[in-house]
Amino acid sequence: MRAQRQGSSQWLLSLPSLAWLGLFFVIPAILVFVTAFRPADLQGGVGPGWTLATLEEIRDPAYLPIIWRTVWVSAATTFFCLALALPMAFHIARAGQRQRQWLLLLVVIPFLSNFLIRIFAWKSLLHPEGPLTQTLISLHLLPENAVLLHHAGAVLLVMVYTQLPFAILPLYAAAERFDFGLLDAARDLGARPLQAFAKVFVPGVQRGLISAAVMVFVCSLGQYVIPQMVGGVSDDMLGTKIAQRVFSDRNLPHASALAGGMMLAVLLPMLVVAVWQRIGRKEGA
Repeated sequence: MRAQRQGSSQWLLSLPSLAWLGLFFVIPAILVFVTAFRPADLQGGVGPGWTLATLEEIRDPAYLPIIWRTVWVSAATTFFCLALALPMAFHIARAGQRQRQWLLLLVVIPFLSNFLIRIFAWKSLLHPEGPLTQTLISLHLLPENAVLLHHAGAVLLVMVYTQLPFAILPLYAAAERFDFGLLDAARDLGARPLQAFAKVFVPGVQRGLISAAVMVFVCSLGQYVIPQMVGGVSDDMLGTKIAQRVFSDRNLPHASALAGGMMLAVLLPMLVVAVWQRIGRKEGA
């Protein structure tokens, strides 16, 4: 009876969160999938009836390089964010209380400014007349006619900057619970500092690594502002095409089909991994 009451209480406590997810994620996601099977209206809306024509349109081979670019830019962003966030989370977790608060404040302080303002700031820095470009030219690290804007490197740089806090925070949460005495034990057994970091600390924060990788990769997949503002004409990502279909072409079914396909591409692997982990836990028990 007591266990039943605890279960009911947990359901009641979870009810607001479930209602929020249902209202603002599940229902909109269903609407996106449903809209993909409706014809486009000449007025920019959704017409009556049902059709599979939109699914045929998104099989256009012209989308293949865009999908590939979206995947590799998102994967590279995830890799660089994790590579930078791991030592930062390690240092923050080992810092004293006062220093830790200041470091965490520095991590979250970009969120206090508008996202577009931060991108405009990077655009100004990378502009041919911008301070970063001019400084690198004056130090003879770049040729006189160097252009840092409007190519894939600029997109990757700004995406790493914007996504880095999403990697640091879950890794810090995992590192804070890590027993740093294990590193001292590894050092006592003869491991070098880098070996102890790679073979003891990194496996110890594995769950934080997975959370950080998922957050950064998923957020990067849907980016369209950064490629549009600092990328070139050949740096469009799938998010850019979805925005063009919505705002320029006014073709909501086509945009919904692209968004639904991207959503399935993210959700299905996560679902398979979750089921696989659950089966593994059952077999281990």
